[in-house]
Amino acid sequence: MSLVSEGVQTRGRASAGAGVEPSLADVGDYVALMKPRVMSLVVFTALTGLAIAPAKIHPLTGFTALLCIAVGAGAAGVLNMWYDADIDARMLRTARRPIPMGRVHPREALAFGITLAGFSVAVLGLLVNVVAAALLAFTIFFYAVIYTAWLKRSTPQNIVIGGAAGAFPPMIGWAAATGSLSLEPVILFLIIFFWTPPHFWALALYRTDDYARAGVPMLPVVKGDDAARRQILLYTLVLAPLGLAPSLLGFAGPLYGVTAALAGAVMLLLAVQVWRERRPADRASRNLFAFSVLYLFLLFAVLLIDRGFGGMVI
Repeated sequence: MSLVSEGVQTRGRASAGAGVEPSLADVGDYVALMKPRVMSLVVFTALTGLAIAPAKIHPLTGFTALLCIAVGAGAAGVLNMWYDADIDARMLRTARRPIPMGRVHPREALAFGITLAGFSVAVLGLLVNVVAAALLAFTIFFYAVIYTAWLKRSTPQNIVIGGAAGAFPPMIGWAAATGSLSLEPVILFLIIFFWTPPHFWALALYRTDDYARAGVPMLPVVKGDDAARRQILLYTLVLAPLGLAPSLLGFAGPLYGVTAALAGAVMLLLAVQVWRERRPADRASRNLFAFSVLYLFLLFAVLLIDRGFGGMVI
């Protein structure tokens, strides 16, 4: 029996019994469970919300908030990998993750994820404020339960609704600084929310076979490539002007406005190329997926620069 098939048979919800062999995991495996690349994006967007908030925040409080947000994002990643171990084992892109490979037992991953979630929410609530802690708790719940356990396996719109989980960090950062919410973090939420479908559907277009093998009803698998291309274009048509909203609403300056306009134009051009591509999705969708990461980074990085790091600069 291979380690992959063994990982499928010992997934978290069915392997809480005694007699399980000791874990083979090392520190790197537990770090991998936390999805560090996703976690870094979460921290970066949360930092933007924290930094542009009107209230100045003590550096130690700001660091504590970001640490808790990072740990909370890691907790969500762990719980996602625990629940999705069977799917991960069937996909080439994810088959070497720690649980499918049998290096981390599912029950250990579950305990690790719950511990991280409880720690991050409790510390954020005690040392920063309750509003930020409540938002973080809801984000973890949304990603682990609403998206992972429900939407991902049940609807081709999984990434649209589930993408809200990845859009909350700027709101958590803002709330950490101010103890409240306002229009600015909501705009940042909407930018990430409308960015998510083109980003992940571009990936799904050249990973269709992988998702089909795993039984995940991603849009290209269920509705076909043409439907996915149309949806990518439609969401990008909303995203490009939405990216200009911080400048148009007055909480970002000219540098941000020019950057958002140029990056939005490139994003839209790439989405049009994906829409026009009628052969099996390949270069165009890969290009869009790669640039979409740069697009989001540029918008948030330039917003930080444009605002002089806001309340974090005293």
